[in-house]
Amino acid sequence: MTNNEQLFKTAQQLLVGGVNSPVRAFRAVGGTPILLAKGKGPYVYDTDGKEYVDYVAGYGPAILGHSHEAVVDAVCRTAAEGFGCGATHPLEIELARLICSALPGIERLRFTSSGTEAVMTAIRLARGYTKRRLILKFAGCYHGHSDALLVKSGSGAATLGQPDSAGIPQELTALTMVCPYNDLDSVRQLAERHGADLACIIVEPVVGNMGVILPQPDFLPGLRQICDATGALLLFDEVITGFRLGWQGAQGLFGIRPDLTILGKIIGGGLPVGAVGGPAAIMELLAPLGPVYQAGTLSGNPLAMACGLATITTLQALDPYARLESHTRTLTGALVQLAAEAGLAVNCNQAGSLFSLFFTDQPVRNAQEAEASSRSLFQRYFHSMARQGVLLAPSAFEAAFVSVAHDQHTAERTLTAARHALAACRAVG
Repeated sequence: MTNNEQLFKTAQQLLVGGVNSPVRAFRAVGGTPILLAKGKGPYVYDTDGKEYVDYVAGYGPAILGHSHEAVVDAVCRTAAEGFGCGATHPLEIELARLICSALPGIERLRFTSSGTEAVMTAIRLARGYTKRRLILKFAGCYHGHSDALLVKSGSGAATLGQPDSAGIPQELTALTMVCPYNDLDSVRQLAERHGADLACIIVEPVVGNMGVILPQPDFLPGLRQICDATGALLLFDEVITGFRLGWQGAQGLFGIRPDLTILGKIIGGGLPVGAVGGPAAIMELLAPLGPVYQAGTLSGNPLAMACGLATITTLQALDPYARLESHTRTLTGALVQLAAEAGLAVNCNQAGSLFSLFFTDQPVRNAQEAEASSRSLFQRYFHSMARQGVLLAPSAFEAAFVSVAHDQHTAERTLTAARHALAACRAVG
């Protein structure tokens, strides 16, 4: 038995399912989960010492690569001065100033300890501002595990949400409406019926939680128009895309200004963090200035602030986005070519340094089309890549992330592994 297998056996006796987040359990791909002990640059290392080219990137925040020297130094300096004193820390102000300068729609910011908390706060704030009850989300978009947003997608038409987890009363999710992503007509129909009671539309402007799915050209502008017409707020969940797709996130890339922006991942550099920001007129409804309550003992924790500030400051200095996009486009183009040579039908969606390889001959524009791709082929592909030292997220519906630390050498390793993995998929497919 390997050290990895022994550790996971022990983990199952102590942690629910041996994990603290379900995707890590490998239920979507089968087999024993890989336990990771450390990361450096574009690589991670399991508990048996095996090295992998890493495309998980901590599910997004490691845009500079793992253990970047400037980030490690900033965290160590801050840790030496204390882990948090229960009061506002100067680093909170510095990071907030930098975020507000990057995203022109944010005049005020509130830090939280997770993206889930930030979404909860944004929804509550939208309801408090509009004095309305209903919210609208899109099938396949994940906004954390708060009760109101864990809902099933229905049959593809606009539906009232049904609970997607035990322990959630249907009465709560009945206030959440669900439409297919990229389907403006369904949103318009819903707005015609419920617009007077619609508090907000929340969306991943580029989806990263059913694989990478890009908005159709009219989709985000159409949502902005619908919100303007109904008086609902438009919420962009940029937990994944914020500072990942560009200095101004997806909203800068597509030229759409949301009413509230939800951030996470990169703004904490890999430490627990979330944030919601927007115009002062909306944000100042939060306590202590307004009647919308939100609080958190660890919100704005100095270590997370130091980690995020060092990460974003380094990104500002490097301005790596064009190079990241070019590197990722070259890599994904080569993967598609290798699949074609292996006789496999694939579609690869890419946005900046995010990409997903779907085993399907059809375009993937929403959750239904993503779910129609072959999970069994992805499972074989995933395990073959891992055996060859290339690590992807253990789910067909998670994004792959390229970092500044990925280079020509990691690309060559990846493509060599992919050639064998895709050929193996074809042999059994």
